[in-house]
Amino acid sequence: MAETNDRWHKVLEPGELPEGRVKSVPCGLRTLCVSHIGGKFGALDNHCPHQGGPLGEGSIENGLLRCPWHGWDFDPVTGKAPGFDDGIETFPIEVREDGVYVELPREDVHERTVTDVMVETMAAWGIRHVFGMVGHSNLGLADAVRRQVEAGSMDYIGIRHEGAASFACSAYGKLTGRPAACLSIAGPGATNLLTGLWDANVDRAPVLALTGQVDTQVLGPGAFQEVDLQGAFGKVAKWSQTVLPGSRHAELVNLALKTAVLERGVSHLIFPDEVQTQPAPKGKPGSPQGRLAPQEIHPPVASLDAAVELLSASKRPVIIVGHGARFQMEAVVAFAESIHAPVITTFKGKGLIPDSHPLAGGVLGRSGTPIASWLMNESDALLVLGASFSNHTGITPKRPIVQVDTDPMILGKFHAVKVPVWGEIGVTVAALGERLAGKNVAENQRADVAARWKIWRDEKASRRLDDRGQGVASAVLFEALSEVCPEDAIIAVDVGNNTYSFGRYFECKRQAVLMSGYLGSIGFSFPAAMGAWAATQEDDSRFHGRPVVSVSGDGGFGQYLAELTTAVKYGMNITHVLLNNSELGKISKEQRSGEWDVWQTSLHNPDFSKVAELCGAQGIRVEKGSDVKAALERALAHDGPSLVEVITDAELI
Repeated sequence: MAETNDRWHKVLEPGELPEGRVKSVPCGLRTLCVSHIGGKFGALDNHCPHQGGPLGEGSIENGLLRCPWHGWDFDPVTGKAPGFDDGIETFPIEVREDGVYVELPREDVHERTVTDVMVETMAAWGIRHVFGMVGHSNLGLADAVRRQVEAGSMDYIGIRHEGAASFACSAYGKLTGRPAACLSIAGPGATNLLTGLWDANVDRAPVLALTGQVDTQVLGPGAFQEVDLQGAFGKVAKWSQTVLPGSRHAELVNLALKTAVLERGVSHLIFPDEVQTQPAPKGKPGSPQGRLAPQEIHPPVASLDAAVELLSASKRPVIIVGHGARFQMEAVVAFAESIHAPVITTFKGKGLIPDSHPLAGGVLGRSGTPIASWLMNESDALLVLGASFSNHTGITPKRPIVQVDTDPMILGKFHAVKVPVWGEIGVTVAALGERLAGKNVAENQRADVAARWKIWRDEKASRRLDDRGQGVASAVLFEALSEVCPEDAIIAVDVGNNTYSFGRYFECKRQAVLMSGYLGSIGFSFPAAMGAWAATQEDDSRFHGRPVVSVSGDGGFGQYLAELTTAVKYGMNITHVLLNNSELGKISKEQRSGEWDVWQTSLHNPDFSKVAELCGAQGIRVEKGSDVKAALERALAHDGPSLVEVITDAELI
């Protein structure tokens, strides 16, 4: 009997494998095919030499081991193929009192691969999170990610659908301004990423997409799961490249991440299967050092002069901020206070200024309040910062406009503006403040703002009294959420009437709000909350430890319902508020307004609170408005994922 040491591995318990059977057994980094026939045990490599079929899933026929894929036969003990010279690698095997043991050679020291270099470069650029699904055409890349996870350089979150991975990355990019990575296999895994990546593309969020690909030797004729990924990602990605054996591998990652960060969009790397495990040439991983310049662009003097001239003569200026101003709000608010100008936001900019601020006028547009529209209509000049003039926002062209943006293509994109200013928003408003000091003639509009808020809050109070006996009114739900939601929460919202109601009724304090803006994709909120949660786990992040809340309707939540199990697996402290009216309510409303029949918008739903419990989360169901606040408080206090299902009235939005 051989000496027991680290080369001998127990593969079977006594009596575990019956006579005439085979079994696949993981052993170290290998998988073995262990057989029991004629009183003898055999241990073979588990891969058939034909196409790698799993021999341990085969069968014993006439004393031979038959491959389950194509029927090739082998001696189960010697590994020889009758009538042929080739065979399968065998390993010493011993039957002992406590079981069956196999001797394996000591594992070689890992040889650094192409994907090791590339993932190390990703870590150097600050990729902290990878959301994805490990599969057969990305295993080499996934192993490189694993090494960085074990080294503490990044973490990995395994999702249930690749669309959730890309939505999570999009939300993370919107929140932090930094890219996360999403990982998929070739073919359907890669195409499943596209919706979330389009969300990032149109809302200008940095994301790195990593997709497997079939072997380069079978590209072209139409191999299993072969998709032209550069073609498929051609419009959604700012930059897309296939990793080849002779590529400058670290440089590919440098270019991908530089593009994602500076162009605020999607970069895409395609990894053919066999390239992923190729030995890496000598050299260091890449990094952003020496590749990124400061982005604080000072506006041209002529543009600044024109803006000062217009604003200094304005008696009722109003500032409109969009999502593009989210990282410069301290400077924006200071400037607004200096000229007594109200600040209203686009829907994507909701929460950038607290609604309690004496100059805050709420959200403008279809998802907004009468306060913001009144202030805009009573203005004599508009200063628009980091907004894209979406038709959902409805910024009027009938007032003289100063528009400031870091992207010159955004300036005057949909119609001409009076003064387009190319510059970084924080730098520009600081310069405007200096130039306007003591010169502006603007009225103090704080009293007007307060008066309009009173009118709107009285209206909201009136709407909270509406009750048709068919569910909770949205005004009731979002009043309660406004009261109990932590001031520093990150809130991800979906699309539909639930989101319009959130825009109207929820009053922000210091909460950050995430949404699918230009794409308006149903199903966004819960995967986005997972991306936000990842940011809260970063010790050095300004989002560290902040609570995460998501809001959706039943239609949106059904899209990624399985991700509840992801949240449970990773202990994500997410509170999901689900408005259940058993209907695609916004679509029903559009059908009625267009004089169509209301058709195929009803939904057959489970009890979502019970589904949450089955998944391992907390589930709470609410059917009366008087119970909403207590349910939300209970869910927010829960340590882990929780779901509050509120039965709502589809008409009281």
